[in-house]
Amino acid sequence: MIVIARSVLAAAAALTVASVAPAWADKIKNPTAIFAGLDKITGRITSFEVAIDETVQFGALQLTPRVCYTRPTTEAPNTTAFIEVDEVAKASEYRRIFGGWVFAASPGLHAIEHPVYDLWLTGCKGGVQAVADDVAPVAPKPGTRQGQGQGARQPAAQQPAPRTAPAQQQQQPAAPAAPRQPPRQF
Repeated sequence: MIVIARSVLAAAAALTVASVAPAWADKIKNPTAIFAGLDKITGRITSFEVAIDETVQFGALQLTPRVCYTRPTTEAPNTTAFIEVDEVAKASEYRRIFGGWVFAASPGLHAIEHPVYDLWLTGCKGGVQAVADDVAPVAPKPGTRQGQGQGARQPAAQQPAPRTAPAQQQQQPAAPAAPRQPPRQF
């Protein structure tokens, strides 16, 4: 009788732990990112939507989201986006002031620091395509020992000789950069 009671308690404890543990789901890739921007001079907050790889202008800042991920509605919200923010100077010079991941749940974690404007991610929309997380374990290459990866130094005899350009080959002048398309403005 005691053995049965213990096994029932163990099963109940396992179910309780299983129901508390987080379930990991795949990310949902979204075609549109939703942002809010604050003009600190006027105090005006503007909400705007930006398609992935589209550049929009908010004041003197140009914002380009590269990817926007959410989780399924059955999971805890976790909205992230990789964005690039450039500041446009008077002479149409562009200066990258931010490039990285932003999180809707923690807008101050990776904030876009600018004296006049604040930008933050509020959400993503339109996604139906789930993508798997990139957390697959990496198997070591055959012939390598634990702790040696691609960046490990090879013995001097196995290192390839550095390549040198032929003397008759001349460097071609770089092609001029394509002019930027005018972005949507908010």
